[in-house]
Amino acid sequence: MSPSAAAPPDSPHLARRFGLLQATALNMSNMIGVGPFITIPLLMSALGGPQAMLGWLVAVLIVIPDGMVWSELGASMPGSGGSYLYLREGYGPAKWGRLAAFLFIWQFILSGPLEIASGYIGFSRYVGYLWPGLGDREFALIAAGVGALNIVLLYRAIGPIGKLTVALWAGTLLTTAAVIGTGALHFDAAKAFDFPPGAFNFSLGFFMGLGAASRIGIYDYLGYYDVCYIGDEVKDPGHVIPRSILLSIVGVAFIYLGVNLSIIGVVSWREFVPAAEHPEANFVVSTFMERTYGHTVAAFFTGMVLWTAFASVFALLLGYSRIPYAAAQDGYFFKVFGRLHKTRGFPHVSLLAIGLLSILCSFFSLGLVIDALITTRILVQFMGQIGAVTLLRKRKPEMNRPYLMWLYPLPSLFALVGWIYLFATSGSEVILFGLGTLVLGVLGFVVWSWRVRQWPFSGAAA
Repeated sequence: MSPSAAAPPDSPHLARRFGLLQATALNMSNMIGVGPFITIPLLMSALGGPQAMLGWLVAVLIVIPDGMVWSELGASMPGSGGSYLYLREGYGPAKWGRLAAFLFIWQFILSGPLEIASGYIGFSRYVGYLWPGLGDREFALIAAGVGALNIVLLYRAIGPIGKLTVALWAGTLLTTAAVIGTGALHFDAAKAFDFPPGAFNFSLGFFMGLGAASRIGIYDYLGYYDVCYIGDEVKDPGHVIPRSILLSIVGVAFIYLGVNLSIIGVVSWREFVPAAEHPEANFVVSTFMERTYGHTVAAFFTGMVLWTAFASVFALLLGYSRIPYAAAQDGYFFKVFGRLHKTRGFPHVSLLAIGLLSILCSFFSLGLVIDALITTRILVQFMGQIGAVTLLRKRKPEMNRPYLMWLYPLPSLFALVGWIYLFATSGSEVILFGLGTLVLGVLGFVVWSWRVRQWPFSGAAA
């Protein structure tokens, strides 16, 4: 039984006010954000040239079938919490599902704020174009200030937030359209396809580099599932959730292709690769606009990029603040996180906790933040959900499924192979971090279960 179903009729509850437009806006605002505007230099550095764009192709070939996994789970179980809910029900709420749900919340407490923080970091770096000479201390303070503003704007009921989400999304689309339009008018194919010697030498090093480029691509696509975290607030979730996921992935895939070709068709990739040695890599889109229209227009456009970056972190914090809330409602997390605001009906404690942790994470480097969040998610969330959808097909064939994965089980198997490839091609330190996080999570679950006398320390669980 979902929390909303179990609650008394007169208790605070979440209202279903997000339709297809708002849901798609939420996903796409999260997906686009500052990601492609700040990761293009990192992407090109992964393989040392424009051939690294293959990484985004690999990424989209993973997220499309994985989006089908999310769609089937989200349409069948439209409750707040997303992955937490799917893992718990997929593996069984009394035993292994408790472990899977706990591990997801464990990794989420690390990866959720890290993802939001990456947007704050990207925002602060683009401010560096408007105010040259800023140091690390100033960048950190700017990132923290944006995080505080985000909390303030989200500290309200969901109705006004839906309208604000669409407004932020409109700014995001306008920004990307300006980049693509400018690139189309000034595109230089010789610059865009200036491949270095041996660009397609399919060696072990190439496939390791492709894995690195693909992980950056995955980071940029993260958020195609964001609506699943507010399933309790979506109208007609059985149809809206799958459609919004598909529309978001396809739409952003074309946008990313256009943005990448536009930028490297005007600004040679050799000017910002390797990214660590070129300060202008922090605001490559501003450089792109300055090269075309001059500093004044570039400064105005930088403001549009900042708008886009904020739209992303706004969508992220909105969705992620619902996860500890859902877990607490079901007794899988501290009860205080399950509180709704008495008059405005939103999970204010969870919002404040995730928001403040995100501000703290924004004091780390962008590269470290991206590596940490991707590795922790692959093992528990993405691979775990593939197992969950498979088990639910076998154990609960009678479950109401408004959306069924096409060509099942091929998409889920394809996505699984993709996630394994991305994890296996990570650096040894990153792999150890991901595995270490998982092991610590299991140990934490054992201690917690022993203290509350639940499975595996209670014979009452069935």
